[in-house]
Amino acid sequence: MKVLFVLTSHDKLGDTGKPTGFWLEEFAAPYYVLKDAGVEITLASPKGGQPPLDPKSDEEDAQTDATMRFYEDSEAQAALANTRRLSEVSAQAYDAVFYPGGHGPLWDLYRDATSVHLIEEFVKADKPVAAVCHAPAVLANVRSDLGAPFINGRRVTGFSNSEEEAVGLTAVVPYLLEDVLKEKGGQYSKGDDWAPYVVVDGKLITGQNPASSEPAAQELLKLLR
Repeated sequence: MKVLFVLTSHDKLGDTGKPTGFWLEEFAAPYYVLKDAGVEITLASPKGGQPPLDPKSDEEDAQTDATMRFYEDSEAQAALANTRRLSEVSAQAYDAVFYPGGHGPLWDLYRDATSVHLIEEFVKADKPVAAVCHAPAVLANVRSDLGAPFINGRRVTGFSNSEEEAVGLTAVVPYLLEDVLKEKGGQYSKGDDWAPYVVVDGKLITGQNPASSEPAAQELLKLLR
């Protein structure tokens, strides 16, 4: 089994002057769920190389067993520091794709034509597509064979408006993910703020927040098996 992880290359939190990027738990937790099951993982990002880490996900109160394991894992750190350019990977080479979140994807992967095309290729091949927290933004511009939004009529979740409000970034982000998923026709639902909540619709898996990243990976593993 081979799974492609796609991480953001965007490192600026709007016009605040503050840094952003991917959220460590949302990478580390799925990475180890799949790695421990024998899955071969390839990491990619739009620019390649080291993707930017949201420094808030590196703070003490954001640490989990998976993130602490990552800090002790030189092999995983080396892989993360050397992600492949997204333009160099093909859906044909992998059995599924997983998008970790963090605020970064709201800016780059949301509109990235290479990413959009890649997801469309996974969908056409009937392969699983998974995205957690802010990363379901990557689905917004994906189209079905008929040209309609891919998520139109599909059950989805993602970082909620109430969670965005709780972190004080409602006026900073370029759009509210919950609103965009609904505008594209997605049948959006959510659980309690910060609690694990995963939605599976066929081969599409979405998770609401950082706590949803591990169970989302477990659902992906079920589909792969």
